[in-house]
Amino acid sequence: MKTLMEGKRNKLLLGLLFDGIGMLSYLLPGLGPALDLIWAPVAGWLMTRLYAGVAGRAAGFIAFAEELLPGTDIIPSFTLMWIYTYLIRRGKS
Repeated sequence: MKTLMEGKRNKLLLGLLFDGIGMLSYLLPGLGPALDLIWAPVAGWLMTRLYAGVAGRAAGFIAFAEELLPGTDIIPSFTLMWIYTYLIRRGKS
């Protein structure tokens, strides 16, 4: 039986959810930076749980940095990693 973080479809849905959470700081202007400080390490860790190996660790670092850097919350890093994993990298093999 697949766990919640396994499977192509589940990873896409979770990625969309996590990207949405990362963008919430735009809706809460006063709390945004504080929320980013909390969400950044969580996002990095979640990325490494969703995607294994070197690519997952690199994406985890990128997600962490993206959440900390001002103005970059709009980048859907989880969705981009899903596209890389299931569309780009799969097409090369």
